[in-house]
Amino acid sequence: MKKIFFFAASIISLFILQLSFLNNSNSEEKNSKSFSDDSGVLSLMYHRFNENKYPSTNIRMNIFDKQMQMIKNLGYEFYDPKLFEKEFNEIKKSKRILITIDDGFQSFYEEAWPYLRENNIPFILFVSTEPIGKKGYMSWSQILEIERSKLGIIGHHSHTHEYLIDMKNEDFINDIETASKIFKEKLGYVPSIFSYPFGEYSKFMKNYISRKFNIGFGQHSGVIDLNKDKYELPRFPINEKYGDLKRFKSVINYAPLEYHTLYPEEKKINDQNNPPELTIKFFKEQKNINNITCFSNDGGNWKKTNLNFKDNNMEVKFDEKFLPRRGRINCSLNDNGNWRWFGTQFTIKN
Repeated sequence: MKKIFFFAASIISLFILQLSFLNNSNSEEKNSKSFSDDSGVLSLMYHRFNENKYPSTNIRMNIFDKQMQMIKNLGYEFYDPKLFEKEFNEIKKSKRILITIDDGFQSFYEEAWPYLRENNIPFILFVSTEPIGKKGYMSWSQILEIERSKLGIIGHHSHTHEYLIDMKNEDFINDIETASKIFKEKLGYVPSIFSYPFGEYSKFMKNYISRKFNIGFGQHSGVIDLNKDKYELPRFPINEKYGDLKRFKSVINYAPLEYHTLYPEEKKINDQNNPPELTIKFFKEQKNINNITCFSNDGGNWKKTNLNFKDNNMEVKFDEKFLPRRGRINCSLNDNGNWRWFGTQFTIKN
């Protein structure tokens, strides 16, 4: 009986969402945007620690230590995620660094958690509820230890950590609601911050998440400013390949590149809209936009992207279609010696 009720509730929720999505839910927010000169929040994303057989998601602890020391030595503040939501719409006079950890691997608890605790570094731990307690993953008692420490906060990372974008809409909703129910049972509340598994989301998914959570993180690179969409916030992934100290120093020195609007809103593409027609509308106060340089991986190889500028708009012209599974574009601007950066990600349907 409970399963029937839960399924019916999911269908009703889906129907209501589909009706509401006919309207532009973000129109009021878009119209209220204005250039802020925000120093921003730079978010770093980690997964595994000292698990050297997984170099694409691993960081060695000796390198992690040097990275954290570099942040301190450069005078940047580790941002308390409990303040992140509250202060999102405030102009940051100095840049903050936000540490995020995805997936809740056991190596985080054994290797990085003692280090973060000893050095009083706050962070967000995003966990998926289905693998908790399985081999290689943290247990609920360990997650509760993090939560009760007040140093780390727990974020929502779905139930299964599957490719949610490939699911039917009702299955996606069921996955999120299943995790939320478990969080409520185990933590006593549902986390208010969400992280998309693999950084993948469609317009439908983002709109659903915006009605259930206060913040949503992707896995595209960039620096957060108060004009960024709260439900597709960027993070720089840090691993063995992209974690060397020279690159890391460049990354943490990036400033936000503010823009008013990025089109298309739909980040799931297929044969009909591949490559997408990407247009970014900048604020008139942003100087030197003609000096922006972008690189994209359309066609399967990274290359410089053709750009057309008209007034405050930048049109991105891709030469080829993006190949499955993810298409990315990264843009930078040397703004009088201050390097600004933003990126976006598309998910390509096979």
